[in-house]
Amino acid sequence: MALEIKQQLKLTQQLVMTPQLQQALKLLQMSRLELLQTIRQEILENPVLMEETEITEIPEEEIPDVEKEIPDSEMEMLLDFNWEAYLDSHSLSSSYPDNYEMSESAPNYENFVQARSSLYKDLLWQWRLNSPNDRIFEIGKYVIGNLNDNGYLNASYEELSRDLEELKPTRDEFESTLSLIQQLDPPGIAARDLSECLLLQLRTRTPRNLIAEEIVRNHLPLLKSRDVTALAKKLSISKDIVIEAFHVISELDPKPGRTLTQDPIYHVIPDAYVYKVDDDFLIVLNSEDIPTLRINPLYRTLLRKKKDLNKEAQEFIEKKMRSAIWLIKTVQQRHKTIYRVTESIVRFQRDFLDNGIQYLKPMVLKDVADDIGMHESTVSRVTQGKYIATPQGLFEFKFFFTSSLESTQGGSVSAESVKHMIRQIILNEDPKNPLSDEQVANLLKRYHIKIARRTVAKYREAMRILPSKDRKKNF
Repeated sequence: MALEIKQQLKLTQQLVMTPQLQQALKLLQMSRLELLQTIRQEILENPVLMEETEITEIPEEEIPDVEKEIPDSEMEMLLDFNWEAYLDSHSLSSSYPDNYEMSESAPNYENFVQARSSLYKDLLWQWRLNSPNDRIFEIGKYVIGNLNDNGYLNASYEELSRDLEELKPTRDEFESTLSLIQQLDPPGIAARDLSECLLLQLRTRTPRNLIAEEIVRNHLPLLKSRDVTALAKKLSISKDIVIEAFHVISELDPKPGRTLTQDPIYHVIPDAYVYKVDDDFLIVLNSEDIPTLRINPLYRTLLRKKKDLNKEAQEFIEKKMRSAIWLIKTVQQRHKTIYRVTESIVRFQRDFLDNGIQYLKPMVLKDVADDIGMHESTVSRVTQGKYIATPQGLFEFKFFFTSSLESTQGGSVSAESVKHMIRQIILNEDPKNPLSDEQVANLLKRYHIKIARRTVAKYREAMRILPSKDRKKNF
C-alpha cells in the first residue's frame, strides 16, 4: 500500500489552564503565610494594587470595562473543575520566572548537588581546619557530602571510590580520613551503623565505661530488649553494673546529626476559629495581617482619561488593572471557600466539638465536597496546610478526614478515635507486662470495635509507640 501525506481537520477538546487560573489555584492551596508573602510581593510589583486599613467595597461603576474580560464563569470553573486529573500531567511549580526558557546551553540541573543543611556546612568548616592536606580534604569533603540528616555515612568505600575516580583513594586513605572526620563535633558523626555511632560517643567520655562499650559493640539485641538478667549472666557481672551501663548508654544520641538538621519550630496560626456560642458554633476566619486590597484610584482615573495616555502606558495600566482585579477576586473567593469547608466540617463533627476525640466521626473529602457542591480535589487543596482552632484544640484541616472501622453493633467509628483508644490502653497497661497487639485488639472488641491485630500494629507504629517486647521495663 502506498504511503501518502495529506492534511486533515480534526475537532478535539483539550483542557487549557490560563495563567490567571493557575494563579487562582495556587492561592487556593497556599498556607496563610504563603498568601501573605504573595500579596506583599504583588503590591510591590503592581502599582495599580494597593492596601487599605479598612474594608471598603470597590464600586462597580468605578471599575473600568477591563474587568469584563475576567468572567465569573472562570471563577466557577476554578471550584467545579476536576483539578486532580489535570494536575496529574501538569505542574504548577514556578521555580523559574514566567519568561524563562530552557536552552541547550543552560546548565543541567540534574548534575547539581542539592543544597545541604547546616550539618554539611558546619562539618565542612571544621574539616577545613583539621584536614592534614588538600588530597585528604577532598576525600573528606566527599565523605561529609554523603552523610544523611542523622549524621550516618550512607556510602561504602567501593561506592565512594567509584565517584572519586580522579583521586582514586586507597582503602587505608579512606579509613584514615573517615577516622579524622569521626573526631569532629558532634560526637558520633559519620558512623556507618548504630553500634559504631554509640562507640564513638562512649570513647569521648571520661572515665570510659568499658562495660557499656562491650554491650554496644557485641550485645545490641539484648540492649534493645533491655534484658538485664541475660546481659549480667553473659558478661559475668552484677545486674547493678549492667543497669549503670544502661544509664550511660541512655545519655548518648543515636542520631547525632539531628542537632544541626532539625527543622525550625514554627508557631501555627489558625486560618479559622470555631467558637461555642450557646448551643451553636460560630465560625470566624482569621483575617489578621492579611491586607485588604483595593484598586489605586490614581490609575483608575488615568485609565478613564485614555486620551492623555500613549498606547504603551494604556496597555500597561490595563494589564496591571486586570491582574489586580483578578487577585482581589481570587483572594475573596479563597476566603469564601475556606469558610464553606469549615462550616461543613462543623456540621459533620458537632459531636467531636462538644465531647472530644472519641466522638470524631469517619469523614472523607467526598462528604464535604457533596455537602457544599464542590469537587473533592478542590476541598483537598483548600484544606492543605491550613489549621482550625476549635473548643477541643488546634487541628490541621486534614485531621478531620479519617477512614472508618466497622463496629460490631453496626455503623462505623473513626480511625483517629481508635488510635486515641489504643494510645490510652497502652498508657494504662502494666509496664512490667505490656499488652501485645493481639491483646489490644481483643480489648477494643469489648468496645464493639472490629479490628485486626495487624491494624493495631499499623496504628501503633503510626503513633510511634514501641511494640510490647520493647516497652517492657525490666528496671
